[in-house]
Amino acid sequence: MTDPVDDEENYPPRPRWMGWAIAVVMAAAALGVAHIGWRIMQVSPAEQAAQHPELAGGRKLVEASDCMRCHGWERHYVGPSFVAIAERYRDRPDAAEHLARKIREGSVGEWGNTIMPRHPQIDQDQSLQMARWLLATRPAEQRD
Repeated sequence: MTDPVDDEENYPPRPRWMGWAIAVVMAAAALGVAHIGWRIMQVSPAEQAAQHPELAGGRKLVEASDCMRCHGWERHYVGPSFVAIAERYRDRPDAAEHLARKIREGSVGEWGNTIMPRHPQIDQDQSLQMARWLLATRPAEQRD
């Protein structure tokens, strides 16, 4: 019978492919995180607001509200992205007023069955500022 202490000191060799597999998975995860970070830096709302200082107030209101819980900059989460909303309504003559009303009163049915809750705590002027900021958004490819 072998001594249990000897068995604890002499582990069986591990296959070489396991180390390579772990390294590949870790590298893929690191590249994925780096890619997401790079895309966030490229499409920065801060840069967009810096180019249009009159819209900075609208950006601050959006960030202070719960908008970012459901809307992404270029990515659809629960609701449509800010860029998609801007592209859909930008050519509309009453776009700012229409979006301001949607912010205050809520909406359902224009982007599917998801309900956008109403925000009665946001007044008319604040919602107009938010809507103007939203309409000024552009995807990364169209920025100057």
